[in-house]
Amino acid sequence: MDSLRYPIGEYVEQPFSETQLREWLLDILFLPNHLENAITNLDEFQLATAYREGGWTIKQIVHHLADSHMNAFIRCKLALTEDNPVIKPYDQDLWVNTPENIHLPVNISITLLHALHIRWHEFLKSIKPDQWERTIMHPEYNKQMTLWYILGKYAWHSKHHVAHIVSLRERNSW
Repeated sequence: MDSLRYPIGEYVEQPFSETQLREWLLDILFLPNHLENAITNLDEFQLATAYREGGWTIKQIVHHLADSHMNAFIRCKLALTEDNPVIKPYDQDLWVNTPENIHLPVNISITLLHALHIRWHEFLKSIKPDQWERTIMHPEYNKQMTLWYILGKYAWHSKHHVAHIVSLRERNSW
C-alpha cells in the first residue's frame, strides 16, 4: 500500500547544495511537461480512475497540483518578502472537490501549471544563497519552513503525483 501511496518514497529533507538546487529547479520547471506526458491520450473514464483505493482520481490530481502549486508559489514569495509570515493552510481534500475542479477539464489546470511554473522557476532561480534560509510559519504543522525546504518539498511533490499517474497507467496497461 505504501508503494501506491508514495511511489517515489516520502520527502526527505536535503542539505543545501548547488547540485541539488539545479536538480530541484529543473523539477519545478518541467513538472507541467511531465504531467502532460503522463496524461496524454487518457479518456474520461481513465481520468476518473483513482490511483489507489481511497485515493484521488487522475483528474483530481491534476487540479490538485494547480491548487497546491499556486499556494506554494505565493508562500515562496511571502517567505522572501516578509519576516517569517504565518501562512494560510487549506484543506486539500475539500479543494479537489470544488465546482471548477469537478466541471472543468484537466487541460485548464495543465495550461495554468505551464505559466505558473515558468514564473515560479524564474522567481526561484533568482534567490541568493543566504535567502534560502528565509522562513514561513505553517500553523497546521506548527513548523517553520525555509525556502529551501519548500523548494525541495514541491520538487518532490511534482514527481510524487506524476508517479501516481504513471504507476496507475503501468498497472492498467494504458
